[in-house]
Amino acid sequence: MQIVTRFIAMNRAWQLQRQFRQIDQSISALPKRTRARLGIMTLREIGQASRCEFPHLYSTNPEQRYMPWGQGTEIGFSRAQSDNPEVSLRGIALWLAVAYHETKESPHPSLQPQHRQLMRVLRELRDATGSEQPDTKAQWMRSGAAA
Repeated sequence: MQIVTRFIAMNRAWQLQRQFRQIDQSISALPKRTRARLGIMTLREIGQASRCEFPHLYSTNPEQRYMPWGQGTEIGFSRAQSDNPEVSLRGIALWLAVAYHETKESPHPSLQPQHRQLMRVLRELRDATGSEQPDTKAQWMRSGAAA
């Protein structure tokens, strides 16, 4: 059974890595001011997800809560591909929030590199937010969602 579990975790890590590359490229292409907005949106999404019973299943239908992972990353990823800039930003924020909670305390070593990459991006967004509004950076640091 452990072999199957490891295989599923490795498959999920590969899927998240593939999506992350495109999400990261989308973030890199954003202007600095838009990155600051994305940082605030992402923090809000992470906070909302952390209030859920199962944060890694945020934005997943309740009847699907016994699945190994939810639909949040798929929904966020599809929205991130949108031509509408606002929908795309919200999709990126959703993807980052769900992937953060999914990889946060994962016991699977194959998901830990994805979590480190997510933390790097979240740190960059926090820094972009802090340069726009000094009080916002302090809010990131005090927030329990950003821990």
